[in-house]
Amino acid sequence: MTAMYHWLFVPLTLGLGIIMAMAETKYYRSGEESWKRAAKFWQKLFGINFAIGVATGLILEFEFGTNWSNYSWFVGDIFGAPLAIEGILAFFMEATFIAVMFFGWGKVSRGFHLTSTWLTIIGASISAVWILVANAWMQHPVGMEFNPDTVRSEMNDFWAVALSPVAINKFFHTITSCWLLGSIFAMGVCGWFLLRKHHERFAVANIKMIAPFGLIAALLTAYTGDESAFQVADKQPMKLAAMEALYDTGASDAEGNCQNGEGVALSAFGLLNPKKEAPQDEEPPFLFNIEVPRMLSLMGTRSSNGYVPGINNILNGGYTKRDGSVALPADSMIAKGKEAIQSLAMFRDAKQRGDETAAATYREELDKNFEYFGYGYLNNKEELVPNVPLTYYSFRVMVGLGTLFIILFIIAIFLSRKSVRLQKSRWMHIAFICSVPLAYIASQCGWIVAEVGRQPWAIQNLMPLRAAISKLDGSSVMLTFFVFLVLFSTLLVAELNIMFKAIKQGVDESDRSPEKE
Repeated sequence: MTAMYHWLFVPLTLGLGIIMAMAETKYYRSGEESWKRAAKFWQKLFGINFAIGVATGLILEFEFGTNWSNYSWFVGDIFGAPLAIEGILAFFMEATFIAVMFFGWGKVSRGFHLTSTWLTIIGASISAVWILVANAWMQHPVGMEFNPDTVRSEMNDFWAVALSPVAINKFFHTITSCWLLGSIFAMGVCGWFLLRKHHERFAVANIKMIAPFGLIAALLTAYTGDESAFQVADKQPMKLAAMEALYDTGASDAEGNCQNGEGVALSAFGLLNPKKEAPQDEEPPFLFNIEVPRMLSLMGTRSSNGYVPGINNILNGGYTKRDGSVALPADSMIAKGKEAIQSLAMFRDAKQRGDETAAATYREELDKNFEYFGYGYLNNKEELVPNVPLTYYSFRVMVGLGTLFIILFIIAIFLSRKSVRLQKSRWMHIAFICSVPLAYIASQCGWIVAEVGRQPWAIQNLMPLRAAISKLDGSSVMLTFFVFLVLFSTLLVAELNIMFKAIKQGVDESDRSPEKE
């Protein structure tokens, strides 16, 4: 809950920051006061959102110790490094230059002020890099070695963690989606001005700047999203199966292709069958389903006949994976995971007795089965299946709205070729405004797909959620949940109130403050 609240503010910070910097860049190049006023206006909205985002983000840091103490102990050496870099490098960079950006107008040169503005948003983006590196490691743990003496995972290759293909793709998909949301938000504000016939020159000029940028951001978001699906198909096949409500895809051949030669179809949209309560039951997964032939194979394997396992295929194993190995049945992985946990316990017992020979034997057994360590905490294979309806529908809402935004930007670019046509298109002004909440819905759905789709794992294959949490009684969890729900809701209402007031006040047309050269 707290993470999703925090995510309401982060995308707008990263997206609106770019627009703010673009407006100031236009002012620096042209010297036109209208662009200076535009930069200050977007800067004001950026500052409001940034402050609330920092407040909600700080609470998340403390939750690792209070709610996720087992997780923090198990992977603190790895997870803490990116967060430490984020705090030392990015946060201090933001804190330094944001002061110049807000209070430096008329006190520093235009060039230095512009540099400070860009460095502020670059610092915020660097902050996102390291947070997403940490998150990507949870989805695809690499660059680590388990130390049974301390029962902790320790980093042995920093660059494997930082430059993981999952981390790189997650950053670019996230940052481009933030640019998209920021563009939608800014165009919504401009649409409101046009609808009210207020600051029309400002609105038209800014839409002409924002719409092409938003279209590029939307297309890049779609491209990086496709790359994300390709990574997920290999690293988290159960997530992709849940995204598609895909239960059975037949058998694969030794090369990892579909034996039937027909590939795997993508579900464009369907209505899930509420009677299908378990993967193995005989109920069909859909009441109706519109499919695109072979598209899921192309998305997941880059081959029109590539094999993409369904939920039951993953649970039962036996198919050929991308690396050429044969997938083990889930029951076998659970058994190997329990052996790994038992070997760890016996290793520590032998160490305490001083029996190094026995300890070495148990260490060897532990290393052999460690890749299945997290499975040992599961009771049955059905626990490996995430919430299919929530993941399936969230994915479709995200993709559908993303497609809608691409169309919206194209129309906006067309209309903005003639200012009068854009000013008179009342229906388009309303569309801009209505798109703002839709952008937030799409953003939240993206994180639902990413986080709900990987359940039950806190760390993929190594630690399920049940093993990651602190030992807290139910009443304490419920109490803190509702306390933070009230607190974060209050912050959200406060931000909306301040933001709406700032937008209603509009652009300060009287600003003629002198600038240093």
